[in-house]
Amino acid sequence: MSLPVGLPALADSDLVGQIARILMQAIVQGRLPPGSKVVEAGVARELGVSRAPVREAARLLEKQGLLVASPRRGFFVRKLEIRNIDEIYDLRLCIERHASVLAAKRLSSESRDLLRRQIDVLHRTADLDDPARQVEEDYRFHRLIFEIADNRRLLRLFDDLAAELRMVIGLIGRLYDDPHEIARTHEPLLAAIEAGYPERITAHVDYHIGHAWREVGRLVRELSPPLGNPTEPSSILFPTVGVSV
Repeated sequence: MSLPVGLPALADSDLVGQIARILMQAIVQGRLPPGSKVVEAGVARELGVSRAPVREAARLLEKQGLLVASPRRGFFVRKLEIRNIDEIYDLRLCIERHASVLAAKRLSSESRDLLRRQIDVLHRTADLDDPARQVEEDYRFHRLIFEIADNRRLLRLFDDLAAELRMVIGLIGRLYDDPHEIARTHEPLLAAIEAGYPERITAHVDYHIGHAWREVGRLVRELSPPLGNPTEPSSILFPTVGVSV
């Protein structure tokens, strides 16, 4: 039996959704690392629920690409493989180029202020020593670009990548000694969108996303086990996750 480690209390409504968000935050924070097992019985016992909603939450995260199911063994955090990273960033680069150019054409003083304030939020979050929160605020900046672009299908594509992007952006946060660097990397991109020149916007999107692509790819290669020496995912106790649900 795993010992209680202090999970937040659950409300009565949307039980499956709350459990899924807690698990997702644990993955983003690196408390449930790639390859680790989600111990359903331990999660259920600590949250004071049956195993059924835990299993449903795990299935939801499986559909979002964060977990993988192994027959008769349960759910495991998806391992970050270089092919997955390349596919995610290749698609993200394509849609974010187009969304940023559209956003520049539709930019108003109000939407410009929203983007500027979001960079301020990223700077403030850097002082909180809360990587999960910074992941969410980083994601929020890029989603704002898609909202301003006002193309529902583009936004849906971006949201389809959301869960995997959160995990990947969480890795990016570990690449900088100075957490304010994450905020600063968004400033040239915003300046290009404000200027409105498509070629300049595309160049800055390519640099911003391309830099992340290269660095995350490097990190994943460093973390990946050598070929021919596979590792068995290990079961771990469900971690403490300080989030509101």
